[in-house]
Amino acid sequence: MYKKVRTVSLALTLLTGAMMNCAFAATPAVAVAPQYDTSHVYVAPADVDRFTQSFLATFGGRSTPQVVVNVLPVPSSTTSQLLQTPAGTVSLFGFTTPIPHPFGQERNGYLVKDMDAALKAARDNGAAVIVSDFPDPIGRDAVIQWPGGVNMQLYWHTKTPDYAAFQTLPENRVYLSADRADTFIRSFLGFSHGKVLADDKHASAVDVGQVSGTYRRVEIESPFGRMTVLVTNGQLPYPFGHETTGYQVADLTATLGKATGSGAKVLVPAFTSKNRRSALVEFPGGYIAEIHQLNMAH
Repeated sequence: MYKKVRTVSLALTLLTGAMMNCAFAATPAVAVAPQYDTSHVYVAPADVDRFTQSFLATFGGRSTPQVVVNVLPVPSSTTSQLLQTPAGTVSLFGFTTPIPHPFGQERNGYLVKDMDAALKAARDNGAAVIVSDFPDPIGRDAVIQWPGGVNMQLYWHTKTPDYAAFQTLPENRVYLSADRADTFIRSFLGFSHGKVLADDKHASAVDVGQVSGTYRRVEIESPFGRMTVLVTNGQLPYPFGHETTGYQVADLTATLGKATGSGAKVLVPAFTSKNRRSALVEFPGGYIAEIHQLNMAH
C-alpha cells in the first residue's frame, strides 16, 4: 500500500512539473536575447552620477551617453542612460518631474521582436496590459502586469540594437505568495517559452532572511534570460523583497570590496546557502541588489 501511494505521489509530482513547463496558450516566441533584459532603476537626479560611478566600479562596463528626454506617454522629463556591464544592464532614470503612475513600479524591460505579437501573447497567457503601447524616441513601449502583481515593461526598437552577450546572466528575482505563484509561473512560461530548471519546495529560508523554516524556490530559464521565483510567507526582514535583480560574479568578496569602495553599502553581509554565497547591497540613490557567487562544488 505504501509503495502504491508513493508511486501515485511521484506520478502527480511529475505531472505537475510537466504541466508547469507547458504553455497554456500557443503563442509565438517574441524574445530577442537575455542581454536585452534591463533592470529599471529610478533615482533622484542628484544621485544619478553617484549611482553610475558606483555601479560601474562594482561590475565593470560602461554607460551610454546620458540624454534628457521624455520616455513616457504623458508629459515628463528625465535623464536616461544604459549602464552595460558583464553581469547585467541597468536602464537608469533620474526624473526631474513627478513620475506618473504606474511607472517606477516596473522591475525591468524586455526587448521583443514584435510589439503587437508580444502584447497578444502576454494577454493570451494571463497578463494585463496596464499601459497601452506608446511611441518613444527610438521605438515603442508598453507595461504589462502578471498574476501576483508583477509589472514589466516590453520594448521594441525601430532599429534593432546590438549588445554584447553577458558574461554571467543576471536573475530576475520575483517574490510571490503561494496563492499566486503557480498561476504566475504557468503564465510566464507560456509567454516566454521558458522551462523550469529547478523547483525546490523546501529551500532554506535563510535565503530570504529568516532564521529558520523553508520556502519554495523555482528557477526558470527562457530566451529572455533567468528568473528566480521566491515563494514565501511574506514575513521578510528588510531588505529582502526589495531587490529585483541578482547579479552573478566570479568573486563575491572582491566585488563587495569594489562596491563599498565606491559608495555602496552592504545591507546583508555575505552568507552561504546551498550552492551559492550571496549578499545584499544598496547603491547610492537607494537601489538594492542581490550579488552572488556560485559554488559549483556543492
